[in-house]
Amino acid sequence: MIAMSAQTYLDANATAPLRPEARAAMAAALDLTGNPSSVHRFGRLARRYTEDAREQVAALVGARPAQIVFTSGGTEANNLALKGTKAASILVSAIEHDSVLAAAPGAIRIPVTSAGSIDLDALDRLLAGGERPALVSVMLANNETGAIQPIASVVERTRAHGAQTHCDAVQAAGRLPISMAELGVDLLTLSAHKLGGPQGVGALVVAEPVGLAPLLGGGGQERGRRAGTENVAAIAGFGAAAAAALAELEKQSEIGQLRDEMEARACAAVPGTIVFGRAAPRLANTSCLAMPGLAAETQVMALDLAGVAISAGAACSSGKVRASHVLAAMGCGPEEAGRAIRVSLSWQSTQSDIDRFVEAWTALARRRAMSGNDRITLPAA
Repeated sequence: MIAMSAQTYLDANATAPLRPEARAAMAAALDLTGNPSSVHRFGRLARRYTEDAREQVAALVGARPAQIVFTSGGTEANNLALKGTKAASILVSAIEHDSVLAAAPGAIRIPVTSAGSIDLDALDRLLAGGERPALVSVMLANNETGAIQPIASVVERTRAHGAQTHCDAVQAAGRLPISMAELGVDLLTLSAHKLGGPQGVGALVVAEPVGLAPLLGGGGQERGRRAGTENVAAIAGFGAAAAAALAELEKQSEIGQLRDEMEARACAAVPGTIVFGRAAPRLANTSCLAMPGLAAETQVMALDLAGVAISAGAACSSGKVRASHVLAAMGCGPEEAGRAIRVSLSWQSTQSDIDRFVEAWTALARRRAMSGNDRITLPAA
């Protein structure tokens, strides 16, 4: 087993550390025996755990518990939203998560600005000329740059054209205050493991009276929208993590201060450093940086050897480091995008984590400068 005590973890946008509240809720739920669909006392107890969690997740996004459909994660929720509404045409922003792009391969791509924000005028033009009824999918905050999208303005335009709006809020939930009613979206995607819950559980929040055809047939679970026995332990952990994240939302300002300090020190130490999406409002925890002259893959490996975990790209492709479609959509060339790394802080990140990253990243830049190329020799693991 690899010892992790000396590691600095700065890859929360891939998955956040499990919160103690979630761990405790899962442990308690694992002691249960009943199926939540059973009517005897064992089943009713399991159902209570599920419904308590439903209330907690609903509270996180200002929704009603009946609107929550538990899924196996954000990917399933995105697929359910895009495939279950049976829209005649689908429009997605060019910077959406792969699970959205893959769920609607024929979707019309909405361009974004160089800052990583959706082009609202382009959205208007595309909606005016598109087939109806339409579904527009725009994330609340980007997983690579942290850029926050103007969802209220998106909804204003979609409604004017009689379209529905889906919003992938996986990265934003627990990091931004969210109100389903104030956003005005018809469908909202959540995932537990981005906010300190367990992996393998998420939710689609469905506004009424949005029609939604299930992806999975079988039982009548989740009000007929998602068949299959509920994963009670994971759902309980999701609920506990959602409650903890909601209670700690004010701490995001402290996380933002750490992120800003990290960027300032990194840019001062390594001239020519680029911070992508800096011109747009961003999540407090996310930074996308490019070191001059050094490939992202090399940076990820070198920092890992120095005890600092970060990522390149979305970190959702079975460990592969590949070109970022997000940065390409923002107008970045392949060479520039190929140097970009993502540093994402979690609910437990501290000043020492920032210090260690800056120290390791600066040392790497010095070694690159001495070697004179982008393929510096790394020490053995």
